[in-house]
Amino acid sequence: MTRTFKHLLYAALTLAVTIPSLAAGPQVQGASASAPPEYAPDVPVKITTPDRVETRIGTLHFKDGAPDAATVEKVYDQLDFGRGVDAFLKGMSATSVHALCEGFEKAGIKLNQGIGITEDLMDARSLFLTANTTTVYVVLCIDVGEGPMVVRVPPRVLGPVDDADFRWVTDVGLTGPDRGAGGDYLFVPPGYKGSLPATGYHVAKPRTNRMLLFYRAFVEKGDIAAAVAGVKAKAAIFPLSKAASPTETRFVNVSGIKFNTISANDFSFYDELNAVVQNEPADWVDPDTVGLYAAIGIRKGQRFAPDARMKKILTDAVAVGNAIARANLFASRDPQTRIYDNRQWFTPFVGGSYQFLNGAQRLLDARMMFFYYATGITPAMTESKPGTGSAYAITVRDGTGSYLDGSRSYKVTLPGPIPAKNFWSFTVYDNQSRSLLATDQKLAGLDSTLPGIEKNQDGGVTVWFGPEAPVGHETNWVQTWPGKGYNAALRLYGPLTPWFDQSWRPGDLELLP
Repeated sequence: MTRTFKHLLYAALTLAVTIPSLAAGPQVQGASASAPPEYAPDVPVKITTPDRVETRIGTLHFKDGAPDAATVEKVYDQLDFGRGVDAFLKGMSATSVHALCEGFEKAGIKLNQGIGITEDLMDARSLFLTANTTTVYVVLCIDVGEGPMVVRVPPRVLGPVDDADFRWVTDVGLTGPDRGAGGDYLFVPPGYKGSLPATGYHVAKPRTNRMLLFYRAFVEKGDIAAAVAGVKAKAAIFPLSKAASPTETRFVNVSGIKFNTISANDFSFYDELNAVVQNEPADWVDPDTVGLYAAIGIRKGQRFAPDARMKKILTDAVAVGNAIARANLFASRDPQTRIYDNRQWFTPFVGGSYQFLNGAQRLLDARMMFFYYATGITPAMTESKPGTGSAYAITVRDGTGSYLDGSRSYKVTLPGPIPAKNFWSFTVYDNQSRSLLATDQKLAGLDSTLPGIEKNQDGGVTVWFGPEAPVGHETNWVQTWPGKGYNAALRLYGPLTPWFDQSWRPGDLELLP
């Protein structure tokens, strides 16, 4: 091989090696399908989204993390549905106050002008959440949207004032600042900057315009008429601007009147909630709750007008929310609601807080249970001491755990001595309306103040529940109604130490053959 040929061959081989190398050079600067980026992180699988995800709302599809159109639609439907459910569970406290005030208006109790009074006690013709039939009720709504209002309270009454979200404002009467002497309460609008009287009033500054006031007038020696007359002689409501010459207060006897004070369990619930939002200051509740209501279209100063899609979703949401509230009431999964470890009696006042607090924790299910079942918030309901206040125990089931059936007969024994300084009572409520059970028995229950109550040898009592009176025990009978589910509430007025330390326990309702 000549020297020249060798040089030519070497040049050719060098060129053959160099050309591919030069061709590969530019690819180093760009992406490679087989090699990772030079600055690639180690991505944990748990922070990625698969292209296909199976969930309770169906199959969700993504392309490298981006949802397709069908998935976007599904998740927004779910978001709006969830917020609709939350708005029902959170907002039922507000719609309950709204429904009470609307019901009062329809019964003739004019806002800021009238006071309702049960001159012949309560009965099942009026729909109230868990009202009782043993005391004279005085009820009214107050609205300070146009200026401060004065409410004159008579002596020897007991009750709370709650705001438009059923938050406690103040007590009146025995547990209020008047200490049972009666007096004038001045309610001031939120953010009010005007001058106020320096003396003569118990001043309250609520967070909302609308408030609910109800109190019990004590009946002494069975004289209901005297208790009613005492209220009418002293009670009043009028604007502060007319304090020098108050407008006349109209009293309305609401005993036996058919009217409703219970908020809705269908789509109209959101209309009720919207009415509250429109009537109140923008910051009447915390920003998160304002935002929750706004997210479903309920905004201060704007018309609530959901489109067909949103109305369908909210109709579904209120149905599910109502089912959740009923499951939470009739089959609570919180063992703390059980008063006793071997009885069916329960209470929504878990932890003994009228604000449903356990330290920094809001007890959401306890709050939900209370506002779905009852009304009226005051510290006095949870801070009672032996011999004061009242204690409540509720049951929806018999001793075997079966729901109470108005077609069947039961009996329950309260062993003696019954730890109630003042008196005890049983009241039955319709499971549907959570109001007094409609029967032919006016009181929808009985209490220890009634004449002829039969006592057991130990000083206790046995009470019968059923559609027919038990022969020989008619005075201790609470009537129920065939085909109607119901629940029963035991109240002890002035509960004594054996109630608090549980050395005394009521029996369960026992199904009779």
